[in-house]
Amino acid sequence: MKPMGPIPAGFAGSNGELLIGGCTASDLAREGTPVFAYDRAMLAARVASLREAMPGRLAMHYAMKANPHPALLRYMAELVDGFDIASGGELALALEAGMDADRISFAGPGKDDGEIEAAIRTGVTLNTESAAEIRRALAIGESLGTVPRLAIRVNPSFDIKGSGMKMGGGAKPFGIDAALVPDLAREIVASGAVWRGFHIYAGSQALDAEAVIATQAATLALAAELAEAAGVDVPHCNLGGGFGIPYFPSDTPLDLTAVGAALGDALASMPDRLADTQFAIELGRYLVGEAGVYLTRVLDVKESHGEIFVVTDGGLHHQLAASGNFGTVVRRNYPVAVANRFGEPAINQEQTVVGRLCTPLDILANKVTLPEIRVGDLVAVFCAGAYGASASPAAFLGHGPARELLV
Repeated sequence: MKPMGPIPAGFAGSNGELLIGGCTASDLAREGTPVFAYDRAMLAARVASLREAMPGRLAMHYAMKANPHPALLRYMAELVDGFDIASGGELALALEAGMDADRISFAGPGKDDGEIEAAIRTGVTLNTESAAEIRRALAIGESLGTVPRLAIRVNPSFDIKGSGMKMGGGAKPFGIDAALVPDLAREIVASGAVWRGFHIYAGSQALDAEAVIATQAATLALAAELAEAAGVDVPHCNLGGGFGIPYFPSDTPLDLTAVGAALGDALASMPDRLADTQFAIELGRYLVGEAGVYLTRVLDVKESHGEIFVVTDGGLHHQLAASGNFGTVVRRNYPVAVANRFGEPAINQEQTVVGRLCTPLDILANKVTLPEIRVGDLVAVFCAGAYGASASPAAFLGHGPARELLV
């Protein structure tokens, strides 16, 4: 038997049915499976808990690459202070969702001229990632007769210890090495562009509060050092994100209270160059990951060499991360349940839940103990609100995309 991660707090059952946003799993699946369901009450609760724990000076941004579903974006636009985007397509979605352009920042190491032009036309802040990008943005702004809003994404010399994905520390395609930043900041200011400050992102999916606290302290120190070296004030500083969620059996939730208290103390004693700086954090999976559930229906149950395989109509083409093929080295099980018999005791028999694709990589839960699964049952894969539908190869084998619902 291989253990599963913890089902996120906030999910409950009623009469043997998993409830998502007050709806039963069976009702949500009635018009077809597979389906992603995102619980709006859990989204609101997560943002509220962040605001309670974090210092009031800190703005909350949503990194929409985690989940760009239009209905979810419209709802998140009401809850957060800004969106962070990484493509021209995301820019269009952010504006359609009702987010004001001056509350959108655009990162990414490979912005093309069309994307830069669209950002300048709409008044979005460009988090520039190279000297060449800065000069392209200035030239495009001049050709448009529009002053661009430019920040510098800094590649710090540190990362978040224990983070799932390291975005800083050493040679990276992201951002501008810290040693080069002061000269480029002065160049932006001298150009007449609107100087918007720094974006410093060190890593993601961290669950260790002490590691997050140390990284935020190093980020603030670096921002102050760069501002002093450049001789410029910093209107805005994006401290990145990195807050993780528990996916696997050994994971424990991030101590948000400890992180907020330490950051509050740090922001209360900023040097003169950062005295009037607007600070923000950008969070993706932490805001939406635990609010999503992927529901997939059982097509077949079969035995092979003494092992039970449960075949569903879903799979890695919708839930690449849960299959273990989205950056993990060792495959571990996400939390999974039988949604239409939620709370029933598990049987003493390992079952492996697989998708319908012709590849041995298509595993949703490997050798887990669940209630006896039957054809027609609904399997729920939790922690599906981030890096699910939009981060998976939906066209693979031509089964098509999953439905998505905000409930």
